[in-house]
Amino acid sequence: MASSPKPVKVLTVGSALGSLKDLFAKIKSINAKHGKFDFVLCTGDFFGPLGEAPSGEKHDEVAQLLDGELEAPLECYIMQGENPLPDKVIEKFAKTGGELCKNVFLMSKSGIITTADGLRIACLGGVYEPSIYSSSETAPGFASPFFSSQTTEKLLANTLSNSSSKPQNYSSLASIRSAANSSQLVDILISNSWPENVTALSSTPLPSQELASIGAPPLDDIVRRTKPRYHFTAAGGRPPHFWEREPFVWDDEAGRISRFVSLGAFGGEPSAGKKQRWFYAFSIAPLQSDAPALPKPANATKNPFTEAVARAPKRAMPTEGDGENYIFGNIQRPGKRTRTDAQGEPGKPPPGYKCRRCESSEHFINDCPERTKPPEGYICKICNTPGHLVRDCPTRHAVGDTGGRKPREGYVCRACGSEEHYIEDCPVANQRHSHGDRRGGKRAPPREIGPDECWFCLSNPRLAKHLIVSIGSECYVTLPRGQIVPTQSAADKVDVPGGGHVLIIPIAHYPTLTTIPDALAPPIIDEIQRYKTALRAFYSKHGCATVLFEVGRLSAKGGHAHIQAVPIPRALQDKVRDAFVATGRQQGVDFADDPAEAMAAARGGRHGYFRVELPDGGEMVHIMRDTVPFSIQFGRQVLVELLDRPDRLDWKACALPDDEDKADADAFKAAFAAFDPST
Repeated sequence: MASSPKPVKVLTVGSALGSLKDLFAKIKSINAKHGKFDFVLCTGDFFGPLGEAPSGEKHDEVAQLLDGELEAPLECYIMQGENPLPDKVIEKFAKTGGELCKNVFLMSKSGIITTADGLRIACLGGVYEPSIYSSSETAPGFASPFFSSQTTEKLLANTLSNSSSKPQNYSSLASIRSAANSSQLVDILISNSWPENVTALSSTPLPSQELASIGAPPLDDIVRRTKPRYHFTAAGGRPPHFWEREPFVWDDEAGRISRFVSLGAFGGEPSAGKKQRWFYAFSIAPLQSDAPALPKPANATKNPFTEAVARAPKRAMPTEGDGENYIFGNIQRPGKRTRTDAQGEPGKPPPGYKCRRCESSEHFINDCPERTKPPEGYICKICNTPGHLVRDCPTRHAVGDTGGRKPREGYVCRACGSEEHYIEDCPVANQRHSHGDRRGGKRAPPREIGPDECWFCLSNPRLAKHLIVSIGSECYVTLPRGQIVPTQSAADKVDVPGGGHVLIIPIAHYPTLTTIPDALAPPIIDEIQRYKTALRAFYSKHGCATVLFEVGRLSAKGGHAHIQAVPIPRALQDKVRDAFVATGRQQGVDFADDPAEAMAAARGGRHGYFRVELPDGGEMVHIMRDTVPFSIQFGRQVLVELLDRPDRLDWKACALPDDEDKADADAFKAAFAAFDPST
């Protein structure tokens, strides 16, 4: 019988905020008393706000660290917190891939590593700003304090794939990288922000009432998908508070247990009251697939990420001031001490104190005039102008012409073309329903996008027409950008000429096949069926089975109905159903017992749906629910896992140059000609 894996001893610490020497000294002391720890996880802001080194010093602590003059006593994994990283740190990361110096490794903003002991650690750096999250066109880098939807998508993709195909050498810290893994489950997740639902269903009092509403909704989906056994954060208020939630269980993962801990800051100026706990030590062993389920902790709660609950305000811990004691009645609580100078006057630092930013003894660091001064060359990420930090941007809270948030520069409303408001604030987008038709005070959904702005409409001049391989009377067939099947420079071999992954798309613009009017649907559906039959015969000739899937999502931006057809090796055809069920179970995607009945319920656009047609002719249907998120890449994810090609999850990373795409289209078109129902 194989022996159980050895537990790994981990020390997790809160934001250092630039106090690197002091932090390393504390880590060394804790390790001597309570170690030996295998490594340290440093959450939040390791370097602190951007600023110049104090005058008179040859090097600040960041420079000393990068130059190897300041050495960490243990291997330390650090992350980006709520501030941009110093330019010299970003440059070092770009050169080394993460190793800033001996024993200090900077994790990617949305990355995952697998340690030598087999632990999977995921990281999401930065802060959540709704307008930037939803509107950013690319994933913000370390020079930005924010993360976007592209950042979280990249993290989820990274949990499935390995960025390096070279053999791993675990003899050095810089070489530790994630091994390819078909599961998105991680052992440890570190993030700067809290998930939105983590305080739900908990009876542990919050140290501050503000913590009940600081969560970032996108983190909820990351937690549901990765199910971390430990989740550590650093941004629990200002200053950060320590809060440990009761554990909770994932019933669909053999009783997998998750724990959430938010740490206080190690660095920064002390605030009034007791210093918040800033470190957390624990042991964790890599899980084995055949290991028995762990016993449910006595204090475990319902899972806040799977239970539908109405989030009520959390009960905060008692604060100073007058209050009513339920036994003794009204009593006066002693107030906390405030900062005073030697004469007892408030606001002055104690004797010997020096501000770390400017070395003045006249004010605390939080009152330093230099605090709002950006470093040389800094450009505000909101208004793209120098002279101030993001938090001090005069346009940060500016409103647009309809009273909502003012859009970033270059944004154009897709409903009316205005640059002065977002689409959710657009009167044109909301005119579909009158004010009296709004339910619960919420806006009506924006209008669907039109043919001139749809990527699948033939009238769009930006359509990739060189990928089209067949045009019928009602539909056309095209290769997608970034096929699931590797081709050209990305392929070792190709079973189907041109790769074979295609889209069947109605020429007329409809959001889903279920929204096509009954009077117009028959010829469209009939031609789609003829293309399906032709593709099955074509793939079969080349030794492949056929999987077809359709995402019928009724999103706010609308869409264009299409069906994806993917050839897979015949040896895998009997595993397709189980693959969809298993991945669906991880993501809360369940399939109806009666697919025909489920599709009837979705008819007319009443519900969004996901439909799969299996190689054996069977069908699977999932009806989307508002309370359960559904990834538009779900079908692709299942198939890349089945094909053992996790590197093909992100279509953007798989996109080929136009000349290679055109060569694929020509090869497919020539081979498919004998089967093409349009000829």
